[in-house]
Amino acid sequence: MASLKILTKSFAGWVICCCCCLPLLLSSPLPLRGPGLASTAHHACRLRKINFQQPYIRNRTYTLAKMARVSDQDTDNRLIGQQLYANVKENNRCYMMKRIVEIVVTDVLLTKVKDQYPYVEEVAHFFASLNSELSRCKFSGNREHIERNLEELKSKMKQLGENGKTKAIGELDLLFDYTENACTDAPKKGGNKKKN
Repeated sequence: MASLKILTKSFAGWVICCCCCLPLLLSSPLPLRGPGLASTAHHACRLRKINFQQPYIRNRTYTLAKMARVSDQDTDNRLIGQQLYANVKENNRCYMMKRIVEIVVTDVLLTKVKDQYPYVEEVAHFFASLNSELSRCKFSGNREHIERNLEELKSKMKQLGENGKTKAIGELDLLFDYTENACTDAPKKGGNKKKN
């Protein structure tokens, strides 16, 4: 009789455990490991294509760049270009562009040049909002090449003085395009195109 009481008590305990605890265990999220973690980091460095498909802000950015290029006396140097990606892995390019956007917004667009050109505040707000969306975007691997390329960009801008700011504004269209290409899942130019 005593063994029957023990059996029923333990059986009732098992039933309660199976009915209550098992669903909780099955519904709890599993920790991210391996490829899943990389995928999450990858998505933190992605922007929605729609951000770049707004004709109004694209037009403002390109118009502002065109107006500043008229005042740019230096035709030998380029700030925004493929040289920014020297020794930078493709999966770090969006992070690189995030940092460049940050530099251009804080060191150029939000300075006194905003009084010299129309649309500067709108374009600065657009780029700042992109950076806000990329706030969780982190580099992966070695950061040395990224930092070196960023220092070269800052150094070139400083060397050019006020014309460095004018040049940066004149290349906002390039900044727009490079950020779009690096941070969206848009098909890359020259990629896989169907031929008829």
